[in-house]
Amino acid sequence: MCRISGIINPTYNFEDAVKQVQEMCQLQKHGGPDDEGIFFNKEKNIVLGHRRLSLLDLSAAGHQPMHYAERYTITYNGELYNYQSIKNTLIADGYVFKTNTDTEVMLAAFAKWNSFAFAKFNGMFAFVLYDKVANKIYLVRDAAGIKPLYYSTANNALVFASELKAFSVFDYLQEQNNNVPIFQMAYGFLPEPITMLQHVKPLPKGFYLEYDLAEKKYSLQTINFFSFNNTIKIKDDATELVYNEISNAVKRQLISDAPIGVFLSGGLDSSIIALLAKNEVQNNLNTLSINFDDINYSEKKYQDLVAQKLQSKHHSVLLKESDFQNNFNKILNDMDNPSCDGINTWFISKYAAEIGLKAVLSGIGADELFGGYPSFTRINKALLIQKTPNSILKLSSKILNKKYNRIAYLQMQGMRGLYLFLRGHFTPTEIAKHLGSYEREIWNVLETESTSHNINLFKGNKASWLEFNYYMQDQLLKDADVMSMAHGIEIRVPFLDNNVINTSFSINEKVKFNKVLKKELLINAFGNKLPKEIWDRPKMGFGLPFADWLKNSEAVKSLSTNNNKAIKNTYNEFVLGNSHWSKIMSLVVLQHKNCLN
Repeated sequence: MCRISGIINPTYNFEDAVKQVQEMCQLQKHGGPDDEGIFFNKEKNIVLGHRRLSLLDLSAAGHQPMHYAERYTITYNGELYNYQSIKNTLIADGYVFKTNTDTEVMLAAFAKWNSFAFAKFNGMFAFVLYDKVANKIYLVRDAAGIKPLYYSTANNALVFASELKAFSVFDYLQEQNNNVPIFQMAYGFLPEPITMLQHVKPLPKGFYLEYDLAEKKYSLQTINFFSFNNTIKIKDDATELVYNEISNAVKRQLISDAPIGVFLSGGLDSSIIALLAKNEVQNNLNTLSINFDDINYSEKKYQDLVAQKLQSKHHSVLLKESDFQNNFNKILNDMDNPSCDGINTWFISKYAAEIGLKAVLSGIGADELFGGYPSFTRINKALLIQKTPNSILKLSSKILNKKYNRIAYLQMQGMRGLYLFLRGHFTPTEIAKHLGSYEREIWNVLETESTSHNINLFKGNKASWLEFNYYMQDQLLKDADVMSMAHGIEIRVPFLDNNVINTSFSINEKVKFNKVLKKELLINAFGNKLPKEIWDRPKMGFGLPFADWLKNSEAVKSLSTNNNKAIKNTYNEFVLGNSHWSKIMSLVVLQHKNCLN
């Protein structure tokens, strides 16, 4: 896991380009504290930068940017979990390796299969590869979108980085996206391809960008993507496959030459990961949990049950309000794109670093793939209401009972309207009041500037698609990446292993989803190996007592003096307990990013 950056600009002053990539690397040093490297080709005006977080082959042999066969150069962020099997295939074909890194395997794989190699990779990755002979640059991102990669092609140059903050080096890329507040208030995050910067966007997941240095032209091409097919229709077969594929994924993702552990929330998903990890590492499993004084939020009882059963080296941290208040401003500064969440990940990553870990396994993805959210039961109602004429749906935004205001979002066609009905924060009417705009302007932005999808799926799989491609992709994974890397910690996500995703997407939804028992397949596969209390309990989520703590935050209190009446009203509703803390968080983040008047 690392941070990468680079510039390809034939018209640029070469010395300036080198200096700027060095500055980009420095701005991302937190994500790669162990080493730094710069590669440049003065003739082509190519500069590639790298900050390293050492996990495989901790020696200098893992230094990046890495070269292969005097032709290929790569700067790479991520982990390739099937690198050993690919390496064995390449060795059988006569390829020679000088290191024990997955990075060198990726280079050799490209040497053999060219861009077809990308589809063979099972892992989380974002990398840039330079082919000196073909005179091409490739930007590549994994199919699940676990690792970020931002780029710009403005001013006939190609600039890229792992974090948006690295683009602050370039004056010409500082134009702000004026629609950021609209998206943030509607979604609680910025849905791809929206970013804070008007001319910088994320490389789509499962795509690669091929840049022809001679022609100064680029094209976007698909590597692979996940699709639903409903071919597995027998429950016992599905249960066995789920058990085997998740077990194999955990085994693959424990590969590390540096200390590694498991986040243990006390819920089913992280407990499964910890259970399977224990099978592999025996007496050396590190588990890490956060708990609270307030019993309404603390899951310590469940965390201890699992830790005691597994006899892991358990690290339990008591998080107090003073910790939150003392670090809140730092957390806001560490955010890349705005988000209404991620603070829990920031704290547990901080503690992981303090006890000497370099990587941790997380349960992200299980709820999205196996039906853990309320959306899986609410989707039926949403689809029925969406058939209502728009003229009636519009009236819902005027209903005094705010519980029904989000129905208005169902006017939007495709998946966006469904998602915003199920999970949206502020309605367009509310957003307009908070921003001093016309409601029609808000609708226009949401309907035209965000990616639209019309997916023909059954009800349960439709909810799964929504959670996988919006909430998980644009909030959970982004928060996990930026908040963990702020402390030089790598978060690995076994549930998002290629084989696990493909298996889940292949299971008939009548087998996969149970309206009464959430994540039934996971319980059937692993329940008898875990204490019953872990899976036979209400879902709490991996949360914090935010509402109480935020009320005492100076950043929140400052909203009470805002000249905008709607902002004041939102603050008052939050203080009275009539509004969820995530809504006030969006306002705080926008204010911190200077996006709120």
